[in-house]
Amino acid sequence: QDLKTRIDQACHTAEEFTKLYYESVDKRRHLMSRYYLDSGVLVWNGNGTVGKDLIQKFFEGLPPSEHTLTSLDSQPVLDAAVANQLTFLILVCGFVKYQERVSGPFQQNFMITAQGDKWKIVSDCFRLQE
Repeated sequence: QDLKTRIDQACHTAEEFTKLYYESVDKRRHLMSRYYLDSGVLVWNGNGTVGKDLIQKFFEGLPPSEHTLTSLDSQPVLDAAVANQLTFLILVCGFVKYQERVSGPFQQNFMITAQGDKWKIVSDCFRLQE
């Protein structure tokens, strides 16, 4: 595939993936572990968690949330860097409101990789902009 085709694929995948991901974070938290590799990494405001079971437990401990995305970008990761495994980097900015708190800006980046016909998060880094 040429680079333009791969960039278009990355952007299309990012739109679909983030729609499902943030719907689950906000409305179906009990399903969060299905988005991560077994060995997935989550860094949330500087606090790291490894493994989809511990990541699931972390999400269940967060207060109810409502995310609104303001920007989304994605790019393919070069084959040489990921041993020809189809992998995309996704960059997200937006606003999140937790329970009774006022809405605030956040940024998040994901590295996702194809596992069969599903996309799984390899690495997820979330930061509130407070």
